[in-house]
Amino acid sequence: MQEGNFKSYLHLHLIVFIWGFTALLGKLISLKTLDLVWYRMFFAILILGIYVFVKKIPLKISPQLFLQFMLGGIIICCHWLTFYQAIKVSNISVTLACLSTGAFFASLLEPLFYNRRIIWYEVFFGLLVILGLLIIFNVTKEFQFGIVLALTSAFLSALFSVYNGKFAKQYDPNLISFYELGGGLFFLTLYFLATNSFTPTFFTLSLSDLIGLFVLSSICTAYAFSASVKVMKYLSPYTVMLTINLEPLYGILLAILVFQDSEKMKPSFYLGAFLILITVIVNGILKNKKKSFLS
Repeated sequence: MQEGNFKSYLHLHLIVFIWGFTALLGKLISLKTLDLVWYRMFFAILILGIYVFVKKIPLKISPQLFLQFMLGGIIICCHWLTFYQAIKVSNISVTLACLSTGAFFASLLEPLFYNRRIIWYEVFFGLLVILGLLIIFNVTKEFQFGIVLALTSAFLSALFSVYNGKFAKQYDPNLISFYELGGGLFFLTLYFLATNSFTPTFFTLSLSDLIGLFVLSSICTAYAFSASVKVMKYLSPYTVMLTINLEPLYGILLAILVFQDSEKMKPSFYLGAFLILITVIVNGILKNKKKSFLS
């Protein structure tokens, strides 16, 4: 591996580690889920706005594209809402284990978005993922609502990735993020206005929550996204995909180190989580071999 590629590979691991850390921040920040997501998008859009202004990135787009970006913003907003609520009603380990099913959901959504047929081994791997989920369900019955929320979050994450795939190759990622985060923030703000949620208490943040929100919005959102796009210029999609699949593993290990007993699960849980993770990785390997054969 060339030196530049090796540095990019290490950088990618740092980015994935940061993404795994977002779950810990979601548990450490004391805000309600709706408030947390609103502030995450609010601070992230400020940071991206400054970046876009400094870099003089053109923001002019067609009305049709604007509406498409708004829809993407609603999807990512709902993904974060279900993700953080899953953490609050269950725990980090359960949420991240279920979130790793995102690649499976993506394999089901891709044929719908890109008019390709369903591949037989994806159906088989889907059954293995369901088996892993049944094992997790069986040993974490007290967290079943959290599991449902986490699976919904995984589906929305896959939907967002597939939906955004057609934009990523044509437009600046910072432009896309600016409008999508702005769209999510706009619609969540409308909900807050309709429910009179902008109370004095809403705007009263503790110092610890303010620091956590700033880290979440700047490092874990604005920086991590831009940096991930940069390393993709030097690494193959296969390498990126395999490394990103380590996010649940990093997150679960961090959660056990930080929260200890509240995150320790029965051995059967880790069997189910491992089955899901290894299935996703093998699916990625087979897809990469198929692409290499066809190219």
